[in-house]
Amino acid sequence: MHTASLVDISDTITDLIMDRTRAPATRTRYRAPLVGFAPADDPRFDELCALVPDHLHPRELLPDARVVCAFYLPFSSHTVTANACEERVSEHWARAYVETNALLSELCITLVAELERIGIPAAWAPPTHNFDPVRLVSAWSHKSIGVICGLGQLGHHHMLITESGCAGRLGSIVLGTGTKLPPRRNADGSFCAFDRGCRVCIQRCPVGALTESGLDRSRCYARCLENDARFPQWTADVCGRCATGPCALQPMHHSKSSGEIPVV
Repeated sequence: MHTASLVDISDTITDLIMDRTRAPATRTRYRAPLVGFAPADDPRFDELCALVPDHLHPRELLPDARVVCAFYLPFSSHTVTANACEERVSEHWARAYVETNALLSELCITLVAELERIGIPAAWAPPTHNFDPVRLVSAWSHKSIGVICGLGQLGHHHMLITESGCAGRLGSIVLGTGTKLPPRRNADGSFCAFDRGCRVCIQRCPVGALTESGLDRSRCYARCLENDARFPQWTADVCGRCATGPCALQPMHHSKSSGEIPVV
């Protein structure tokens, strides 16, 4: 089996993601994506599975898992502005949600094929609709994977806030034997300004699902289903109003993380 060097794997993955988002076959446009890595034996994966018993461990996606890779595709400022101006989800945001989910799936399929071509086994999970419809908890939480891979931390609105904001979508893959761990990102702090008085995400929630005490998942999802009914041409059960505040594009604040594993 070919043993890829650190540079081989990070460049292969990052370059492909950069190329596909620089000129995507979508109306949605993106800012520069972020890519992060973590070892599959990071103890935080065990902690996450303990907190969410139905959550998959990387070894359940790929028995010989060695490295986990998460990547974030940030929306353009135009998409964010369009959604911030409407109480209901904007067509721009709904389209971005649908098109980016398809792009993430395409990226994962292409990455897995390219890695397997050079002798690296890999696996992936869908970017969305992989959650329990009753408990509204994901079997493979890309947000939590993004935290472990160093892309950022969850904000009060339960969105992953990265150095490029929270308005975007996440994907991830698991790599197997023959993989060395690429350099790790060091986003171990929080960009959320809730503890410094920011309440914009709460104020922008149109149905009161987000409050000082946290998120009412059922009320949030009910709103997403209402929005979905507005776009019969798509599956667009999305809102995103809480993700259009100061942390949407480039958060200005930073504080040390509590180190807790998020459950989303």
